[in-house]
Amino acid sequence: MDKIIITDLRASGIFGVKSPERDQPQTLLLNITLFMDLKPAGLTDNIDDTVSYSTVAKSVINRVAETQFYTLEALADNLATMLLDRFGINAVSVRIEKPEFVANTSRVGVEIYREAVAGNT
Repeated sequence: MDKIIITDLRASGIFGVKSPERDQPQTLLLNITLFMDLKPAGLTDNIDDTVSYSTVAKSVINRVAETQFYTLEALADNLATMLLDRFGINAVSVRIEKPEFVANTSRVGVEIYREAVAGNT
């Protein structure tokens, strides 16, 4: 399956289990892979035959800003569902990381993979 890849997208929102994590927005790094057939766009060179990277990025940034989940797992699942529903893709991988959050690490996070339900693409 072909892929559209968005790497190290920065988005800010309120996340975490308790204070001080939830006191102010945190910057998250998101890596998103959309799985879909890109052959039509390759043949036609028409944006209408693919998914706009910019539109996806803006949708993700807005969703992160408007939600306040306790876990990155819940945010990742919510983003995956939104992307599958909104963009008619076959599957999606969402990786979310908090930079410099845990001592002695550069980043910690989660990565999930979800597929569209048959008949919903």
